[in-house]
Amino acid sequence: MYETIECKRALSPSGLPGVDYALNPYTGCEHGCIYCYAPGVTHTDLRTWRVVRVKRNIPGRLARELPAVEGVIGLGTVTDPYQYAERKFRLTQMCLEILHERNRRVHIHTKSDLILRDLDLLMDMDVRVGMTITNIDDRVSRMTEPGAPLPRDRLKALKGLVDAGIDCYVLIAPVMSSLEGRERRLLEAVAETGARSVFSDPLNLSNVDPSRLERMGIRSSPLARLRIGEIGRELGLDVSESFENRLPDLWPS
Repeated sequence: MYETIECKRALSPSGLPGVDYALNPYTGCEHGCIYCYAPGVTHTDLRTWRVVRVKRNIPGRLARELPAVEGVIGLGTVTDPYQYAERKFRLTQMCLEILHERNRRVHIHTKSDLILRDLDLLMDMDVRVGMTITNIDDRVSRMTEPGAPLPRDRLKALKGLVDAGIDCYVLIAPVMSSLEGRERRLLEAVAETGARSVFSDPLNLSNVDPSRLERMGIRSSPLARLRIGEIGRELGLDVSESFENRLPDLWPS
């Protein structure tokens, strides 16, 4: 379900590492991830989170606000900029065109292979892309991220980005018990894309309804995080368990 709205501002200061301003063309998300804590962070009722609010005036607002700000613009800091709504409304694409024209540095975070649609644009920008992949098993993905593209599609997109010379990393987050026993398969698939940087984050239950996870027998997994580090380094990947501390180092100013 979509609801078109007018936003008062396009950009907001970001507390994320390596990102100065957040740009989210949409509020709410169609992915329906059972571990998503964004509704709690944004004080949104979980029951309405999958109703996507489309900020139809955001390209114009962005164009007006850019002259007054400097630094890295983060796309997808709260909701995925390439969720399915983007196929219809193309707000992310319009914002990227403005950022490209103004020669701005951009950081994109997504779970979607739709990003390849904008590959020609991204190849001519100072951009870094983070692709979230929490499992290698399609069945598990359908259960935990029912509205998101499957892992194999994200991996294909990641390879396409890397082959085009785009600076990319993989975020395995959150690391859940559903990944246990599949760590090597996932990391080998990541390595095959050519991406070298991998971050992992633990399951954050502070703004999540734990009953959904409990019904599926899913919990946090320090063991899987340990294996990600061990296997990833064995495969020659640069693995970090601290997304917030390492990201600025990997993208120097």
